[in-house]
Amino acid sequence: MVISLDESVPNVIAKGLRMRGIDVTMSSEKELMGVSDEEQLAYALLQGRVIFTFDDRDR
Repeated sequence: MVISLDESVPNVIAKGLRMRGIDVTMSSEKELMGVSDEEQLAYALLQGRVIFTFDDRDR
């Protein structure tokens, strides 16, 4: 599984997943901070990644 974490996901989550051998990218690493959800999704789709978010405002 390859995962793209958006900016709302704490860094500790990425660290834990990587420790378990999971391929993870973060918005901050790919210059995707502050971009729209549509742009985040487009990046994930192009890379064949599952997108993971933790947006409090969407609850």
